[in-house]
Amino acid sequence: MTTLIILLYLAVLTFGCGLHFLNNRHLKQYGREIPPGFEGAVDPDTLAKSSAYTLVKGQVSLVRSIFDSVLTLLFVFGGFMVWYDGWLAGYSLNFITAGLAFFLLLSLAKTVLDLPFDLYNHFKVESRFGFNNMSLGLWCADLVKSLLLSTLFFAILAAAAFWLIQAAPESWWLWVWALMVAFGLLMMLISPYVIEPLFFKFEPLKVEGLAEDIREMMGKTGLSVSKVLQVDASKRSGHSNAYFTGFGKQKRVVLYDTLLEQLSKEEILAVLAHELGHMKKKHILKRMLLMAGVALFYCWLAHALIGWQGLPMLVGLEKVSFYARMVIFFFLSGILTFPLTPLFSSLSRKDEYEADRFACELQGNPEDLATALIQMSKENLSNLHPHPIYARFYYSHPPVVVRVQKLRRMAD
Repeated sequence: MTTLIILLYLAVLTFGCGLHFLNNRHLKQYGREIPPGFEGAVDPDTLAKSSAYTLVKGQVSLVRSIFDSVLTLLFVFGGFMVWYDGWLAGYSLNFITAGLAFFLLLSLAKTVLDLPFDLYNHFKVESRFGFNNMSLGLWCADLVKSLLLSTLFFAILAAAAFWLIQAAPESWWLWVWALMVAFGLLMMLISPYVIEPLFFKFEPLKVEGLAEDIREMMGKTGLSVSKVLQVDASKRSGHSNAYFTGFGKQKRVVLYDTLLEQLSKEEILAVLAHELGHMKKKHILKRMLLMAGVALFYCWLAHALIGWQGLPMLVGLEKVSFYARMVIFFFLSGILTFPLTPLFSSLSRKDEYEADRFACELQGNPEDLATALIQMSKENLSNLHPHPIYARFYYSHPPVVVRVQKLRRMAD
């Protein structure tokens, strides 16, 4: 059985690498062709730069994926997990403290091992293509703040979860699920006010008349917004974005300052109309309910398998701790859930198309959203020629060329 599981894990890795190479070959073959509808908006030099960016990012991602996979195999099957498990057991810590130590130390080790990839991505790849605006000092400051926050929140969540596991050994899966859902909602509520301001500066929108236009557009849908803000994203990156945050009457619109420089007022309104479509069609609520349902099943399955005496034997082990059993479960579930990737990607793309249609109906001019997507893809050096199979498997958004073509068919 151990050999079969290793082969399945390698099969998943090989399949992912195969899709990556397929996508790269497709890009090298068609990457210099200007897609239909993009004539005049994208020139050959931009296409060449976009292709190079996609290829380099993909190569770094592939190396990182293979590196992580090798480390995972060595940890689970190479004796390192057994050694680590026994080393921690020697300190005779209580159940909650031992669990925190087990996973916090693993998380710290993963962060350290990821540092070379993160540094290379920011200061080589992103800088080479004109996106990175961060100094090393700012990057380090962000890293420290991220580590402190993630450690704090993880420690709180994990300590509560381990307490529930200890207090209710037969039904902990249900209580841990409820804890996860509640914690996720809490993070969504406090993030705009507590976490995001630690990294970005938010201020009222400075573009004259745009905030009023946004409020007027939202009023047409029966929604209101408490604040319309811009954020100094350009301090860190040249990439652009816009999003809604908050619940009820506390909704906020946030626009990257990079987006304000790249798009016209009509295009910005079209992008926000698309985001409004997600809200009015209840995509976010539906996605949250779906994820909560998946998490409920996942917690139940974890309870069933982690308590099963035969679980360690699947990876060639015998007696290991509860925490090592959790690692084995996470490892196996990653293999089992990989085939579901295209399903969730497909559901996400369906929502994107629906939000596009809503934006067109609200604004009455599909061309504004089409030109906004073209400009954003140009500024962000998006891949205009993804392989169809790769896109179906991994893309949460439809390829931008397909979206633009559909939008222009709506206009016709």
